[in-house]
Amino acid sequence: MAQTPDTFAPLAAQASTPTDELIRCAVGLARTCLGMEVGFVTEFRNGVRIFRHVESVEGYVPVKAGDYDPLDQSYCQRIVDGSIPALVEDTHAYPELLAMPITAALGIRAHAGVPICFSDGAVFGTFCCYSRDPAVSLGAFDAATLRKFAALIGELLEARVKGERAHAQVVERLMMVIAGSRLKVVYQPVRDVASDTVVGYEALARFMTEPVRTPDVWFDEAHTVALGHRLEVLAIEKALQGLAQIPADAYLALNVSPQTILSGALEAVLQGAPLGRLMLEVTEHESIADYTIISASLGRMRTDGLRLAVDDAGSGYASFRHILKLKPDVIKLDQSLIRDIDHEPGARALAAAIITFAAATGSTVVAEGIETPDEMEALRELGVTRMQGYLLGRPAPLPGGEQATR
Repeated sequence: MAQTPDTFAPLAAQASTPTDELIRCAVGLARTCLGMEVGFVTEFRNGVRIFRHVESVEGYVPVKAGDYDPLDQSYCQRIVDGSIPALVEDTHAYPELLAMPITAALGIRAHAGVPICFSDGAVFGTFCCYSRDPAVSLGAFDAATLRKFAALIGELLEARVKGERAHAQVVERLMMVIAGSRLKVVYQPVRDVASDTVVGYEALARFMTEPVRTPDVWFDEAHTVALGHRLEVLAIEKALQGLAQIPADAYLALNVSPQTILSGALEAVLQGAPLGRLMLEVTEHESIADYTIISASLGRMRTDGLRLAVDDAGSGYASFRHILKLKPDVIKLDQSLIRDIDHEPGARALAAAIITFAAATGSTVVAEGIETPDEMEALRELGVTRMQGYLLGRPAPLPGGEQATR
């Protein structure tokens, strides 16, 4: 037996999962019920059979998970072809099996095996057991037991394989976006309504590929397959290309997740950038495990002028923890809080509390998602002058540039 090369290893092969444990238990139980010494699950791939799960009596380890051999020289191929029965009481009664090298190599006398099939009829591999002694007591009940265990194992494997395939499709889709730079950046102005001036722009990503969906879905999906930092870095790189078109007295806000900050990719992409003109908007709706690491990662850049904003304040408990732990320069009121704030007393009370807190801690408040004059007026009455939303300016390319924001 040879050890499995990396090209045969499935995505989930590197770590034991609950599915692996269930399959091992099923294999061990079936082996015991049939009175066999070895039980195993194989996968057919690229002309070989790969041993994926192996359970055997203590002290006897003829094959290991990850071993493989040619499929056409195995019992497994003949089981699928139907050229040998599911139950073989003694291989010495079958000249074809007795002549196979694997019979002598493993000392196989009794053998039981059935295909493992998925719901669409595709054959994944086989579920087999064998012993070095004949088994004259095997019968129809044993064959039925073997098939039931194979059906259970097939359901578990199909769910995992579908998950692995879906994962691979997501990775492929995102890598096409990253490699082909299939996103652009648009910029939405942040206005000081008291002076009617633009004080900053938020860079927003727009994806130029299928499937059509909102940017947050793209970024969330990227983080599920450990590509979030690469996608965010691409968006930041494109956003920085528009900095020259932004007035010198206005800042550029860049969305970034804690994962990207901790990866070290953020500091690398901002190397040499005018940090005094940049603001990071931390986008994270879950509680951060260790704020000290985030703060330390940003410490030098904040000392050099980089400003920090906490996005979506008022949208949940996590955002309040971010405000307390990260001590941002800017607190952005979430658009869910702004919606209908002109006639929602509860929303006004919560916004007022955040505004009071910001004043006490030296933070500036920016309200986002302003869509109506009444919402703007209600916020002005609460003391908010910096605002962002469709009423004040939609995301768009910068004059003289090709970029657009997120």
